[in-house]
Amino acid sequence: MRKIIIPCLASAVLLVGSIGFAQTNSGAPDLAAKTEQAAQAFKSGDYARANALFREVTVLNPQNATAWYFLGQSLERTGDVSGARSAYEKSLQIAPAGVTAERSRGALSKLGSSNSGAVSSSDRPTSDAIKVGILHSLSGAMANSETALKDTALMAIEEINAKGGLLGRKIEVVVVDPASNWPRFAEKARQLLAQDKVAVVFGCWTSISRKTVLPVFKELNGLLFYPVQYEGEELERNVFYTGAVPNQQAIPATEYLMSNAGGGAKRWVLIGTDFVYPRTTNKILRGFLNSKGVSDSDIYEVYSSFGQREYQSIVGNVKRLMAGGKTAVISTINGDSNIYFYRELANVGLNSSDLPVVALSLGEGELRGSDPQSLSLVGQLAGWNYFQSIRNPSNMGFVTRFKAYASKMNLPNASTAVTNDPMEATYIGVNMWAQAVAKANTTDVDKVIEAMGGMTFQAPSGYVIEMDRTNHHLHKPMFIGDVKADGQFNIRWKANGLIRAQPWSPFIAGNEGKQEF
Repeated sequence: MRKIIIPCLASAVLLVGSIGFAQTNSGAPDLAAKTEQAAQAFKSGDYARANALFREVTVLNPQNATAWYFLGQSLERTGDVSGARSAYEKSLQIAPAGVTAERSRGALSKLGSSNSGAVSSSDRPTSDAIKVGILHSLSGAMANSETALKDTALMAIEEINAKGGLLGRKIEVVVVDPASNWPRFAEKARQLLAQDKVAVVFGCWTSISRKTVLPVFKELNGLLFYPVQYEGEELERNVFYTGAVPNQQAIPATEYLMSNAGGGAKRWVLIGTDFVYPRTTNKILRGFLNSKGVSDSDIYEVYSSFGQREYQSIVGNVKRLMAGGKTAVISTINGDSNIYFYRELANVGLNSSDLPVVALSLGEGELRGSDPQSLSLVGQLAGWNYFQSIRNPSNMGFVTRFKAYASKMNLPNASTAVTNDPMEATYIGVNMWAQAVAKANTTDVDKVIEAMGGMTFQAPSGYVIEMDRTNHHLHKPMFIGDVKADGQFNIRWKANGLIRAQPWSPFIAGNEGKQEF
């Protein structure tokens, strides 16, 4: 087991406070500011940001051993063991004696005895190790969401390595950070496939990041496992999609709200953040509602910008729509804007009984550390293919193992670690890929793709999940839950069995006959 040596935070800040002025006065004010920012990021647990800032400190003052040591600490916490080792070695090269040297030697000693297998590509690999890539943003706007998927993938790979690895070989991980920059996703994908020669990549969150890397995977015949619910309207040979498409999430949620149990809604609000997934999903939902006899005059479709906080006018329009009959909301609002939307509903006296809202992008990760009661979220609904609160032995084991992994790895806020839908989808993807490699007896992409069809896995959701034989999507369950005061969900409804994905929605003209390769 790899153990990370971290001095207490008070000592860390004192040590970092000494960085920057011993060797040179060149650029001292900027160096002092960078050092302070790096120290605060490290102290707060934002290790991706600390990583970037300590790199800048070492550029400004390359002979400071303490800065290199803390860069190593930050790199370890973001999964880059190879980079951490290099930083510790650099620190020792600069200052071979003293407190920092002792800590660097201790850290290197622990890394040298690691048997976790979760290491990066240049981490002195054995010649026959199987390399895999993780392509998730560890910094920037998407870091809060994507870092948890990186951690889940690393845990899954550690578990596989603990059982002997694959084909008698250990799995070695290359972790890269595209930093929430869409063009950089393509650059990092090319690095993983062409330079690091990985057998598979687990990554991406947003649809635009996925679409950005698709040409690279097609050109280099790489293999991508994509773990987030998305709008569909895509089917690529080089991608396996372990998240849901609209007929596995958005449409069942709408059917629930139409039912007597869900309130029997007759009028509809389709609200989302203004980007690809909400707009395409709402186009599909409008077609579905029209097919059920709902006229366009009974549908209010509206979009808000990323980070929007003002929902007064939108909620005013919602109230006017409600005057014409029972109304429900399907929300694809992303991020913190959810809070402001629900708060405005509460401001005008609307609760979940008056206006049920099913959110498709609000889960345990977004609610972690919040107070749902004060945010007027208790009782509101979300639709997912997995919830942490599902009670079965498989899920209890998954949740327990992830919490233990978070604690062992000293992940930020490990004491409040949660699991969510994209994390389960990541875990399924890593394990299905491993099973396909074992079945094919090779990591060859073409043979693994062939072996993936019909692959099954006992998922934390409690179901034996199956990869479709023809469309590269999972057959998935679906659940509706309402938010509890502790940020978890009470399971209110579930679909009758697994739902086969329709990547090409029948509610968009021209999609007939496109469901398979």
